[in-house]
Amino acid sequence: MAAVEFVDDEHGGVTVMRDGHPQSHVDPEDPGHLVFEYIQHMAAVIDAALPAPGPIGVTHLGGAGLTLPRWVHATRPRSSQIVLEPDETLTTAVRERLPLPRGHRIRVRPQPGRPGVAALKDASADVVLVDAFDEGQVPADLQTVEFFADVARVLRPDGLLVMNSPDEPGWRHLSDVVAGARRSFSPNAALAVIAMRDVIKKRRYGNAVLVASRRPVDVDEVRRQIGRWPFPSGVIAGRELDRRTAGGTPITDAESRPSPTAPDPGGWRVR
Repeated sequence: MAAVEFVDDEHGGVTVMRDGHPQSHVDPEDPGHLVFEYIQHMAAVIDAALPAPGPIGVTHLGGAGLTLPRWVHATRPRSSQIVLEPDETLTTAVRERLPLPRGHRIRVRPQPGRPGVAALKDASADVVLVDAFDEGQVPADLQTVEFFADVARVLRPDGLLVMNSPDEPGWRHLSDVVAGARRSFSPNAALAVIAMRDVIKKRRYGNAVLVASRRPVDVDEVRRQIGRWPFPSGVIAGRELDRRTAGGTPITDAESRPSPTAPDPGGWRVR
């Protein structure tokens, strides 16, 4: 059974720890206070593509502290949200220590991401957010062409896949993930990658947020939204993304593998 801890900070926030790894940061008084940089990037994509305040339909793969579901509820009230989180012990602890706000429409299902997505109806979500980790890695079955094809089925025609896909400096794994998303969404899919600048420059291991859609993505607006947040970050898309991920080979279920592990997961700082 996973060990769940809650670490309070001096600003009123709480970091949710699972087996010694930081899983989420939650500010109970301010759901718009997003601390992890890649969570900020995910929020920026949604703000760019689906401006508030209208409700949206979101499916989250990975729940932990339910940080982004809380943010979606705060920025787009009445949004229908499904969270696929297999760790019931974690979910129970989070809901007891950090209760969800009144009037929310967040439904947490104790299911792994892959079978949970398979059970969803066609064209039932505006956004599928993938932020799933198991022992510091994105599970292998959430990075394959078969998985991406199922996500494309679940998304509405103008829907978005927004996925955290961490990798090492060479981007060998991320290049394969990008190739798989392109194949599953269509050769003309709109793709973009967002990360902190030193990760974009392939200087270190880090989180990279992959965006995939069958409709155009306003990259300039994504950049503008990212500029609202404090971390120096960048967006690559179009020909530059093609060049940076050239040589990527789509991953199939038969060849699936988890994402690379961070060099020192226990040393991540909560900013």
